[in-house]
Amino acid sequence: MSILDIIKDTNITFEQRVLGLARAAENSIDVLEMTDYVKEYREAGIICDLFEGNAPYRPRYILPDYDKFIKGGCEFLNITPPTDIWEATNNLLMFYKHVPSITTMPVYIGNIDYLLEKFVTDENEDECYRAIKLFLKHIDTTITDSFCHANIGPRETKAGMLILKAMRELELPTPNLTLKYSEETTNKLAIESINTALVTAKPSFAKDSMYREDFGGNEYGIVSCYNGLEVSGGAHTLVRVRLGRLAKKATNKSDFMENVLPKVAHEMLGYIDERIRFILEESVFFQVNFLVAEGFIKKEKFTGLFGMVGLAECVNHLMELEGKNGRFGSDDLANELGENIVKTLTKIIKDHKCKYFESEEKKHLLHSQVGIETDAGESPGCRIPIGEEPEIFEHIVQASPFHKYFASGIGDIYSFDETYKKNPQAILDIINGGFNMGLRFFSMYGSDCDVVRVTGYLVKKSEMEKLDQGKVVLRDTTILGKGARDNGRVLDRKLRKK
Repeated sequence: MSILDIIKDTNITFEQRVLGLARAAENSIDVLEMTDYVKEYREAGIICDLFEGNAPYRPRYILPDYDKFIKGGCEFLNITPPTDIWEATNNLLMFYKHVPSITTMPVYIGNIDYLLEKFVTDENEDECYRAIKLFLKHIDTTITDSFCHANIGPRETKAGMLILKAMRELELPTPNLTLKYSEETTNKLAIESINTALVTAKPSFAKDSMYREDFGGNEYGIVSCYNGLEVSGGAHTLVRVRLGRLAKKATNKSDFMENVLPKVAHEMLGYIDERIRFILEESVFFQVNFLVAEGFIKKEKFTGLFGMVGLAECVNHLMELEGKNGRFGSDDLANELGENIVKTLTKIIKDHKCKYFESEEKKHLLHSQVGIETDAGESPGCRIPIGEEPEIFEHIVQASPFHKYFASGIGDIYSFDETYKKNPQAILDIINGGFNMGLRFFSMYGSDCDVVRVTGYLVKKSEMEKLDQGKVVLRDTTILGKGARDNGRVLDRKLRKK
């Protein structure tokens, strides 16, 4: 889109226009070194950097240590530690304004129940509920992008229960929310979370023990759509490969596994490293930003994300090349081939050494990317194509083996009939069963919700209808959601009925 097209676009807000102009300016220069292979595959849409821009001047995802901020304040922003719920929520809102990301807005706003819990007592619970509602409403109105993500749990807290109650009442898409779920989580908190998800499509459930093990016991956060990353760190970049398109470069399955797949993986890793090089050596983010200077983030806790989409379409094409009819999601041989592809990528990524990481133990992470609005004919990550999903038990059995490979994010989304509102324990039993089988992440929404989970982020159906009518909408993710609805049939997921 040209500069003039952005200025004249009648379907975007002033803020969206400013961001569009900034992206156009960034993309007016070429400063990254790329091989001819990467250039050709980017042009073909097989390698995709998800519109990160030609000159990365900040990490894609940033997870500040908000606990440090609440306890000690911030010298640069002249903010002292809070003494009550009003100061705590106000301090956080001020701080969020200064946390950049690929969207320019914060993609992680902390374990907000733990951050606020010390200010909530039995005596001031009504006042705290009002403060939390205003806090959440402020976030939804000013962080106009549903990739903003909060966490709660695993312990039950007064603040956490108030947050869930407020989210059910407000029915807002931002912030996204995940419950870190563990043996510490009470049944009451889990059921309240499911009741909330059936009204407003959040929280998702993350298997806490699995993430803690993957991150060496370090504190982690679920950010953006469902990306798992270390707190005080983040991800410099996320580059993905479209496996469905890539498979068409192969003459047969062996050619794909032995030549085509390893080649694209090594080239992508080189491209990821080049984007990191620019952030660390050319841009000045880590030299001058107060988040670094005051220790809210640390360079050594950042990584790079190797994303993939279209595993189902890749497998189905390779099966056809072999003269076999089995399809990913319903055929054992096809599912086995899918896991072998993921295993191959995992090994290549683990063997790769990024010279910009201070520790050789630090590795890029494999990410099951949820897709973008233009991904017609290619399913997110390792998901079964919409319309081909089996019944929920078979679905979980099929998906479980893949989750262990994706510390930085994978998951399916389940749409439940409204009758489940009468028996949320049935959904909790499904989640517990899935986690016991190897799932790390579980998302759901009620079929009658206005707020729905598109791929990883949330949008309101009513907002997409406004967009259909040519009206301007507040959140740019509504625009992305409309594209995913039209191109990816994301509102046609299999309905889970009792």
